[in-house]
Amino acid sequence: MPQETTYLELSEEDGSAHKFYEVTVDDAQLTIRYGRIGDAGQVKSKAFPDNQRARAEASKKIGEKVRKGYAPAVPGVRQKRSVSRRQIVSTRSTARTAPVLWRYNSGAPAFGIFVDDDRCMVGNESGLITNLSHDGQVMQQFGLPDGVKCIVADDDWLYAGCDDGNVYDLSGKVPQLAYRIAPDIDIYWLDIHDGVLGVSDAGGGIAAIDHEDEFLWRRRGNGTSGWMVRCDADAVHHGHSRGVTSYDWRTGREVWHQPTGAVLFGWQEPGMLYAGTATRQVVRLGKDGRSERVYRCDAPVYSCATAENGRYVFAGDSHSSVYCFDAAGNRLWKLGTGCGSAYSMQYHQQRLYIVTTDGSLACIDASEAAIRAAEQGTVPDVVDVKAPPMRTVVPSTTVEVTSDRGSGVVVECVELGGRLRVHVVSGGYRQDWSVQFPKGIREPGVRYLVTEVREAGRGGFYRAYGDIRRLV
Repeated sequence: MPQETTYLELSEEDGSAHKFYEVTVDDAQLTIRYGRIGDAGQVKSKAFPDNQRARAEASKKIGEKVRKGYAPAVPGVRQKRSVSRRQIVSTRSTARTAPVLWRYNSGAPAFGIFVDDDRCMVGNESGLITNLSHDGQVMQQFGLPDGVKCIVADDDWLYAGCDDGNVYDLSGKVPQLAYRIAPDIDIYWLDIHDGVLGVSDAGGGIAAIDHEDEFLWRRRGNGTSGWMVRCDADAVHHGHSRGVTSYDWRTGREVWHQPTGAVLFGWQEPGMLYAGTATRQVVRLGKDGRSERVYRCDAPVYSCATAENGRYVFAGDSHSSVYCFDAAGNRLWKLGTGCGSAYSMQYHQQRLYIVTTDGSLACIDASEAAIRAAEQGTVPDVVDVKAPPMRTVVPSTTVEVTSDRGSGVVVECVELGGRLRVHVVSGGYRQDWSVQFPKGIREPGVRYLVTEVREAGRGGFYRAYGDIRRLV
């Protein structure tokens, strides 16, 4: 029986959509490939009882796409459009060098950073995420399909947003696809709070997406180039070319807008927002939109961060300098990084961690004694960290198999209304609640053993945590 393939594309001149959808029927096997034009895309396959049923499902899928504006095309005629990248305009700092304890060169410019008590992580534009200890030892590496825009934590879950338009869960042994964002959204930044994802795009749009990666709402923002998204229990805060706008996370209703100058980065603490701007300052805002304080730098601010509750405010500028201010806005110091401008940063236990335009993750000793010595020209010898040979862990749809139900929670994947949902089977849980569960491994009728299932803070659904194994 000959193989049948239908290839469709949707490409709009304004750049809001540039994607393909390919459906192949090979006997009783249906394979769907989709993504941005010019990329390999995502692949999903499903076996049917016979060719007739596979072809019927293929016709259904093709019809859905045609109604959305897709049309038959020839692969390779339309060319790939470039993904938006932040323009790198970085010059060498004229300040004395900061006391860098160690630095690791990831190999490509880096935006993604995450630091907690156990690790320091850097994610670069090649899709490589490296996990290091606080003394600079490389412990693990993940390889994602495209450039890493950011790494964000949501309670005990850890996510990476990538240029392929997807968000990956890094909480287990293997990265898993957690959110499949619409292909027409060119992600600039994202944040997550209690399973609700806030996403800004290249055109200045802003959207909130729920735990099943369905839009709660999506709207045009008040500006362009939204490099700041911060989410909390009440709102999605969006920083863009005209300032910061706050939206109700449930409805998308605009709550307030505060002009600050073009925002290039954002940070938040309980009750406070910090916007790093192209107008050479970090602006502190209350969560009610009031402008409370300005921290003045000498060049456009690429990144900012704070110590606990804003006790210190840090900033990285386009001239490869980093700054520290007290809460009142007084500049305490300015020093050069020696390794490019800081695209992102995070402070942890008297150390400032930065990821930079040259791809470095650098650990700066921000203690008072080390800073005073650096201002006098005395800095430690920098340790240049090298990654030992190790296996790079990549996303996979292959799941470990087990027959042991002794430890963990049993969940089941079912098809409801044309979408795959996961529900808890084990006793003691609500059977009518869905489970936030990786997208790439869902198969209807299959049961899985999950290390743990937790109720979302907002209620209404569960979240799978830890390792996932397929039950046989």
